[in-house]
Amino acid sequence: LMVQNKSTKWILLAVNCVVALCIVLPILYAFSVSLMTPSEIFQYPPRLLPSGLYTQNYTDALRMAPIFRFILNSLFVATVVTIGQLFTGALAAYAFSILEFKGKKAIFMLMLCTMMIPSQAIIIANYLTISGLGMTDSYQALILPYLTSAFCVFNMRQAFLQLPTELNEAAKIDGCSTFRFFISIALPLTKPSLGALGVYTFLQSWNQYLWPLLVTDSKEYRTVQIGMGMLQNAEGNAFGPIMAGVIMVLAPSILAFILGQKQLVAGLTAGAVKG
Repeated sequence: LMVQNKSTKWILLAVNCVVALCIVLPILYAFSVSLMTPSEIFQYPPRLLPSGLYTQNYTDALRMAPIFRFILNSLFVATVVTIGQLFTGALAAYAFSILEFKGKKAIFMLMLCTMMIPSQAIIIANYLTISGLGMTDSYQALILPYLTSAFCVFNMRQAFLQLPTELNEAAKIDGCSTFRFFISIALPLTKPSLGALGVYTFLQSWNQYLWPLLVTDSKEYRTVQIGMGMLQNAEGNAFGPIMAGVIMVLAPSILAFILGQKQLVAGLTAGAVKG
């Protein structure tokens, strides 16, 4: 049995390594191409590594499009959306899990039904609403429709349901108010779930393409995904600057994943082991 367990462990490790290579190799090759000269990029057979550090591609990418401005826009929008979704999601989830009021189950089920509606089905309605309010081509247009999320409410509700009911009862006996219990006890105990949802929400907002393309017209408010499209259209065969722009755009999202990896793993495994 021990030999069989060791064999299974090594097989799983090998499969994980293969999958990791399939995910990481395209990023590493894009980084390698971003440091190649134009002649090396089109060389046959294709080169895997550059002969030197050719940084002109990064200079050309910054000249062709205001990438730093796009990165700052995406960073601001993704941060505000993440904070908004965590705040509203945690408040709603606390009400659905801890508080008692009439119609709680019906309202929660109705909210869950909204998760089955594709975002593309309501994008025109959202655009007409934002346009009617005169908010197009602004940060408000990029942020307001995504300040709440039924997915976030559902996940935080599951986290709050893991808390022992005795905690709430003891807090009430000690004179702790509902909001104080939420801030001082419930939120700290569900920090892994908050961290996992924060990383997921940030990356999802960072990678948005269709909605920013629809509501923004000027470079002042455009995000990185739109910026990459502009960079590709500027010089379609300039693969070096395009790959340099891709690496600059990927860096913040990779950094966010690395910084939040501990919370992400803790959130995914929260509640898996009782003891």
